[in-house]
Amino acid sequence: MKRFHVHLHVNDLDKNIGFYSALFNQPPTRTESDYAKWMLEDPPVNFAISTRGTRAGLDHLGFQVSSADELGALKNQAQAADMALLDEGETTCCYARSDKYWVTDPQGLAWEQFHTLGNIPVFNEATAPTAGACCAPQASAADRPVSVPVAAAPCCGPSSSAQQPGCC
Repeated sequence: MKRFHVHLHVNDLDKNIGFYSALFNQPPTRTESDYAKWMLEDPPVNFAISTRGTRAGLDHLGFQVSSADELGALKNQAQAADMALLDEGETTCCYARSDKYWVTDPQGLAWEQFHTLGNIPVFNEATAPTAGACCAPQASAADRPVSVPVAAAPCCGPSSSAQQPGCC
């Protein structure tokens, strides 16, 4: 099963948690000091917000899949369409360990395709913060394939607790 993924940067986490909890008629499935996520079933959406961006608004979209086979199928589909992709492989981001890759649409909007492998107690296990959509690696303009998110926003650092699997 594929689950649509949306990640927004917000200025006031508590205010937005209140708003989206009322909008979705349920509390977040995971809350951290800088992050909250709702794993909605109707419609099936992984909706995340964080305070890690440089400005409020849409960070990235994506698809969370249930298996490595589904991720492979999406990856093959992107490659068959000749989309440049940034393959991170197994990585950590958004309090989760995932296998993921990124593609970018013609407007520069990042799309994350990922399979969650488990939870971690920190936003990212990287020793140095990365930048870009969620935790997509930052490349220089000369090295940047179409698939690397254009917007830069530091996002990774320590936090606490672990609950539900999923990314951003």
